[in-house]
Amino acid sequence: MSRGEKVLPEWAPEVRAKFQAYPPAVRGKMEGLRRLVLETAAELKPAPSIEEPLKWGEPSYISPRGSTIRMDWKPRAPQQYALYFNCNTSLVETFRHVYGDLFQYEKNRALIFDLEGELPVEALKDCIEMALNYHQLKDQPFLGR
Repeated sequence: MSRGEKVLPEWAPEVRAKFQAYPPAVRGKMEGLRRLVLETAAELKPAPSIEEPLKWGEPSYISPRGSTIRMDWKPRAPQQYALYFNCNTSLVETFRHVYGDLFQYEKNRALIFDLEGELPVEALKDCIEMALNYHQLKDQPFLGR
């Protein structure tokens, strides 16, 4: 491992199988999104413990102080993949307020990404951080943003 390289946690077998089942063109994008979620969590002070199960058949990231984040690609929308958030939170509403049309949204539950596009990494990390710290931020207007 090179200096400065971040070590990601081991894959749970069922999560690894889910990622391996994605078409090759999708797998790299999904693995990049996973890496971004886990690296963002590791950068938080203090870093939360993160569980990585399948929830509703989708890779999910659960923080004790946050709201669950899920991700998936679906064959019915083959050119897109998504990061899903609990629709009963103010997360996606806050993302819209802070980032406007930088993201494509699905109602109050998801950020949608094009397979051919580049992710707005810094803004996306901020969204992930809000979700991972949601229970600490939920009473602040626009989650403190």
